[in-house]
Amino acid sequence: MKNLKLLIVESPAKIKTISKFLGPEFKIMSTFGHVKDLPTKTLGVKIDEETKTIDIEYVPIKDKAKTIAQICKVAAGANEVYLASDPDREGEIISWHIGQEIEKASKNITIHRITFNEITKPAVLEAIQNQSTINLDVVKAQQARRVLDRWVGYEVSPVLWRKIRKGLSAGRVQSVAVLLVCNREEEIQKFKPEESWSIHADFKLEAEKFASELFKISNKALKLKNKGEADKVVAEIKNVSNFSVSKITDKTRIKKPPTPFMTSTLQQDSYNKLGLSVKQTMMIAQKLYEGIPLTDRNKPEALITYMRTDSLRISDTALKATRSFINKNYGTEYLPKKANLYSKKGAQDAHESIRPVNVDITPDVVRRFSTPEQAKLYELIWKRFVACQMTPAKYAQRLVLTQGDKFTFKSIGSSLIFDGFLKAYLIEDKETKEAVKIPTNIKENVALEIQKPKSKQHFTQPPARYTEASLVKELEKQGVGRPSTYAATLFTIQKREYVSKEKKRFVPTELGTTVTKMLTENLPDIINVKFTANMEEDLDKIAQGKKDRNKVLLEFYEKFKKDLKKFMGTDSKKQVIKTNLKCPECEETLVIRFGKAGEFIGCPGFPKCKFTSNFERNEQGDIKLIARKEPETSDIKCPKCGKNLVTKVGKYGPFLSCPGYPKCKYIHQESLKMPCPQCEGKIVKRKWRGGSFWGCSNYPKCKFSIFDQVIDQPCPKCKNPHLAIKKSKDGSEEQYCINPKCDYREK
Repeated sequence: MKNLKLLIVESPAKIKTISKFLGPEFKIMSTFGHVKDLPTKTLGVKIDEETKTIDIEYVPIKDKAKTIAQICKVAAGANEVYLASDPDREGEIISWHIGQEIEKASKNITIHRITFNEITKPAVLEAIQNQSTINLDVVKAQQARRVLDRWVGYEVSPVLWRKIRKGLSAGRVQSVAVLLVCNREEEIQKFKPEESWSIHADFKLEAEKFASELFKISNKALKLKNKGEADKVVAEIKNVSNFSVSKITDKTRIKKPPTPFMTSTLQQDSYNKLGLSVKQTMMIAQKLYEGIPLTDRNKPEALITYMRTDSLRISDTALKATRSFINKNYGTEYLPKKANLYSKKGAQDAHESIRPVNVDITPDVVRRFSTPEQAKLYELIWKRFVACQMTPAKYAQRLVLTQGDKFTFKSIGSSLIFDGFLKAYLIEDKETKEAVKIPTNIKENVALEIQKPKSKQHFTQPPARYTEASLVKELEKQGVGRPSTYAATLFTIQKREYVSKEKKRFVPTELGTTVTKMLTENLPDIINVKFTANMEEDLDKIAQGKKDRNKVLLEFYEKFKKDLKKFMGTDSKKQVIKTNLKCPECEETLVIRFGKAGEFIGCPGFPKCKFTSNFERNEQGDIKLIARKEPETSDIKCPKCGKNLVTKVGKYGPFLSCPGYPKCKYIHQESLKMPCPQCEGKIVKRKWRGGSFWGCSNYPKCKFSIFDQVIDQPCPKCKNPHLAIKKSKDGSEEQYCINPKCDYREK
């Protein structure tokens, strides 16, 4: 009789953590993410016009056939299989796919679907006791999303290749993200600042002074448009001497604790407070969820709950433990009478909010065993969660109105009288930061001496460009995308060169602007914020069993097919953007073109006129040509013709080559002091779109390569002249010898 039980997870990093909870009868294996997907070379989606159904073709992902075979082989020797992929749409379809493969290989086997929001012994054991089956509605929702993305990406992208350049892509969510960035840039370019002026003065009471701002004139709100108006008011105020306190208003202001984290707010706070990108945040959070070793290096401990969620729900167990912790460590005055409960309209609510698995594992404990980045992110999550269950902070707020003739000045003072949740989680309070220190002995009707009345000029500011944090916030606000898509969306729009970053803020490239304009003009009902948000709601309803997958997809495709046909039939010439500049060589109006190395200014008279130039735009969108630099001459001689090599700039950055091109085509390559350990050839520096790496000069015969940073430091063990530094996803670094025969490694 078979006694083996097979438990299948998505990530291999979870295996070690979960294995310590289960007995020897359990074998734990990983799918390493998705195992099947739509085919890469065909659409993989067919519509049956008679039955109005949609057939989806799935094939094993490249290099996953072996993983599937290994899992099926072990499953054949088990009496029960537990599918424990992540508790979201992607996890559900991973379980569905691997479950299908197991059923094909072993007909009479019992398969269960289990989910847990945290990787702890109670959560895992409870999931095994409360096993279920695959939720086909959630599978259908994932399928709908995948089919929509395939239709848009697979059918629109070739049109962009033909009209702009090869390698471009369109996406239901990514294109809307770029649209938001483009719209913001347009707002900035159209923005015209408006001038205004304010009046400020200090008032003296005995030996103390406090600042005040002119609030009203003759009981009317202050509106000063220019310096002349402001100077006139200042001159009038200087002639008034009978200022006194007309009114003092005291009140207590309450500041409630923040909600616990969900994916979007964690990404925003992590970016703003820790300087971590959205991608970095999710990678570190994944590691904290899967577990890191604390006191026992052989036993990883999961530290946070599942990090892809839009829910603010908190389990009763977590609430009870956290309230007990607050009472014990902060005192009863910091503990509200009832637990603070939170909810979010429209949340899928499949999981809890992001919280520490065990509130007793404090940031100080984690700091001793983790990387600095892991410790900082855990501290942020821990403090926010503890704070969300504490009492509000209280401020004493005082408003002082000072009257002199027709002029009313206003001062606002604010001081913290009870810190409440701020004891655990400090946040910036703008009102307190800008508050005035008002004398404690101030009273109504007391006379005040005015000092230094002066005016201050202001201009309205244009809307700020999006940072990673603010773009995620806007996507969430507009209902575009879901927690699992934000990081991938931001990565894709940068990888496709639709946006770039200036001072950590997104700026649309010429390519991004052109693609966005083309898509919104030709697919207006598809590439827009409202449509994408409504589609996300439809996907949620499919997952809830409230909408039919086929009906939602067919409604989309009918309109999409018509727009696409019209789009494909328009002018097939390569897209160019006309400028207001004349060609310095032939007087033709210059245009912006898109090449393999990026956008450039060119003459439309090509090939007769071959004028080209780099360019830049100012904040108003005006184009300025950038003079081409003459190649810099180096001291290195060309080994073929003896000329001094010059620096040129190519697709992947600067490089050294012979100035005698095309007669001499020598290109200089940096090389290491050691020969290739596999074939004795040279190890040279190569460049590609993702950066640079070191590889054997005898490629493709020899495929030796190093993608980590190589340093000129001899190995302390084998004396090889070079070491390499490997950076892990969690931010940690390891030094190792690049000689494959040497095992030297050091953190």
